[in-house]
Amino acid sequence: MRSKKSTGRRSRKKRLLKDARGYWGRKSKTYREAKTQLMQSGFYATRDRRARKRDFRALWITRLTAAARASGISYSRLIHALKKSKVELNRKSLSEIAARDPAGFGEILKLAQAA
Repeated sequence: MRSKKSTGRRSRKKRLLKDARGYWGRKSKTYREAKTQLMQSGFYATRDRRARKRDFRALWITRLTAAARASGISYSRLIHALKKSKVELNRKSLSEIAARDPAGFGEILKLAQAA
């Protein structure tokens, strides 16, 4: 006896339409439009997870550049000096210190300039 698709197909469609709730217009109502939009949304999500990492790194570098310039040193010289003095703080930590604790950042700069 052959199997029929009705319940499996219905549950698959219901799950897909449930995922498409909140989309505008036909994208949340019709199966074909919802399926297309969900594929596109998945593509955007994957792309933007990677882009977020780039965006945050750019933000940290901008913060560090501003803090370094205020102390009279360029960003590239700061990073080079930190590597030479074996300070193993990443850009995220350094930018947080520069933004929230300028005195602490000044101490790190002294360490870097000593090397």
